[in-house]
Amino acid sequence: MNPTAMGGGPARVLVVDDLDASRFIACSWLRRSGHTVVEATTAAEALIALETESFDLVLLDVHLPDMSGYDVTERIKADPRTSSVPVVMLSATYIEPDDKVIGLTRGADAYLTEPVDPGELLANVEAALRYHRARALAEHLAAKLTRLTTSTFAINAAMTFDALAEAAAIGAADVLDGEATAVVTSPSGVVRVATAGARRPDARFRLDNADVENWMAALNPGVGVTMIEADAAPWHPESPVTAALARTKPRRAPIGIAVLPSAVAGDDDRNLLRQLAQATALAAEGLHTFAEEHSLALTLQRSLLPRTLPHHPELPMTARYVPASSNAEIGGDFYDVIELDGRMLIAIGDVCGHSIEAATVMAEVRHTLRAYAVEGHRPAEILRRTDLLLERFHPTGGLTTMCLLLVDLRAGTMEVANAGHVPPLIADDQGARYLPVKGPLLGIGLARPEATELPLPRGTTVLLTTDGLIERPGMDLDEGMEKLRAAVSHLDDMDELADRLLTELGQGKQDDIALFLLRRLA
Repeated sequence: MNPTAMGGGPARVLVVDDLDASRFIACSWLRRSGHTVVEATTAAEALIALETESFDLVLLDVHLPDMSGYDVTERIKADPRTSSVPVVMLSATYIEPDDKVIGLTRGADAYLTEPVDPGELLANVEAALRYHRARALAEHLAAKLTRLTTSTFAINAAMTFDALAEAAAIGAADVLDGEATAVVTSPSGVVRVATAGARRPDARFRLDNADVENWMAALNPGVGVTMIEADAAPWHPESPVTAALARTKPRRAPIGIAVLPSAVAGDDDRNLLRQLAQATALAAEGLHTFAEEHSLALTLQRSLLPRTLPHHPELPMTARYVPASSNAEIGGDFYDVIELDGRMLIAIGDVCGHSIEAATVMAEVRHTLRAYAVEGHRPAEILRRTDLLLERFHPTGGLTTMCLLLVDLRAGTMEVANAGHVPPLIADDQGARYLPVKGPLLGIGLARPEATELPLPRGTTVLLTTDGLIERPGMDLDEGMEKLRAAVSHLDDMDELADRLLTELGQGKQDDIALFLLRRLA
């Protein structure tokens, strides 16, 4: 059914009758009522016309020379392209009630017998059109609502502002069946513009973000959704647009979804555009909140880590901390360096979980570590005492891994104690290898071994990391450890090495990464 007929008014009617007089009379009545009429004299002509043209109703004689009107009706109703077209059957030889029953049973929407009164014919035509127009409108709106639901899911699933703009534009183009442009602004103030459904090769413009930002600001929408009719937009300077602008907070940059006025045929379409804009604004608010929480969490996390590392000419060191890429919560990864009268205690650890509780335990572990180190306890004893503290005060949320290195440059040694952590990786002119130092994690009260004292020759590089660098879903931990081992050389500049490892092994990880490198110079 064509859009004009869906909205009411004149319709395109196919009149099929082999009798010239009957066909002429019916066509005259329909044309006087404003309908457009196409004539056919056989079933074959009618079926060809239905394949090549669009009709809103078929007025069909029951007795055609080449096929029964009943069979033609069944063909019309069986074809998905014409199944919704109403068929009014007209018979000059109707005698038995069963004939009418057969016609209606085989798909006719009305059955009339000649001679028929003009008023009766037109009334039946209008009734059939009215019913099928209402049904077509309902199906049309239901299809749009289904696409709206799908689009809303995609909008809410967007994880970045670029993806949100694209999802909103694609959704609007799909729901309203036309070109659509979506505009969203990231927390940094960068305007993201996406266009979808463009039917012209020149429909995509290289936009100046400032022009889009100024255009949005000039419209000055309030909180909520505002419908705008604009003479032009930066991406459509030659034609007017209909736009829905939405804002969730007074000081929040609005989002906008704009379409050509032809895509908004009535109130239903305007409401659909309004709902899309509202869904996009709420999704943008969620992304804003996530970004703000992530920034706050990262600031707090970094405040719990050493601001600077000690400078020692014989033992340069560098460290990196990278938060999980998909998690706004605070993690429990940490590293620390404590200078102790010519020796240096280096620690790296990971409190299980991502939460305020994990960060709180991490801060407590760091302060405890420092206190025990200042008191003069050796690495193994520090781990024992920390284990007791966690077991007593954090029995359910204090599971922690930690590795301690006590470096003595005068003796040229390092004392290593490990509590369930990734073992230190040593790189020298013999290659790279993990130290065979093990022990149970902290917080479970198990007996733990004494520290292992090892030489630290000149030219040796030591790498400490948390498991976020080597773990990946679907990959064995040993495989991740081997990838790291193969990527480390004692000849690399340590800052360049740290950055390269994060680039090659740390992208898109779901866990925080703490990385610490030290080297005893030759």
